[in-house]
Amino acid sequence: MSLQLYFLRHAETIFSQTGGYCGELDVELTPNGVEMAKAFAAAYRDLPWAAIYVSPMKRTIATAKPLCDEIGMEMQLRDGLKEIRYGAWEGKSAEEVRQQFGEDYVQWLTEPAWNPPTGGETAVQIASRASLVVTEIQQNYPSGNVLVVSHKATIRIVLCSLLGIDIGRYRDRIDMPAASISVVKFDLHGPLLQCLGDRSHLPDELRLLPGT
Repeated sequence: MSLQLYFLRHAETIFSQTGGYCGELDVELTPNGVEMAKAFAAAYRDLPWAAIYVSPMKRTIATAKPLCDEIGMEMQLRDGLKEIRYGAWEGKSAEEVRQQFGEDYVQWLTEPAWNPPTGGETAVQIASRASLVVTEIQQNYPSGNVLVVSHKATIRIVLCSLLGIDIGRYRDRIDMPAASISVVKFDLHGPLLQCLGDRSHLPDELRLLPGT
């Protein structure tokens, strides 16, 4: 049996609704987000899980908790799975950032691998810290199903890194809706993407919400 990593983006927050920049801000799930987390747990509780790794933020912990409660497994918190640090952009809309930090914003849009948000992190830095967690999982669980609950930018950057996609293009090549699951299988030929951004576990009224 091969190792399969299930990357789950946290469920809905007010920022996933509005599109504002939220990295270090430790926000809660919305009521819809809570229901998304419950729906994921109901759909995936019967999968034999080897481990659950979680970013230590309120929104990711709350997303993982229903499944952990269902199956009686403790989550393993790792700072390497945190979202990108947006620095001075935290809590602001894209338009506010464009007006206040125009040059930095253009550079970040053009090449986020090496250009950070003002006072924030580059995609290269995120890939470096998140890859340490992936390596740890591979060493500790050479086979089985491991859930990784993280964030929009972080998961996209990890997937680009695993699949040989330029991490500077993570925003242009991969989408990652709230509460979506992406699956990567590790076998003799390396990482194989089996599923990307799937939300079929959500009921229609949650899956079709705008802005998530």
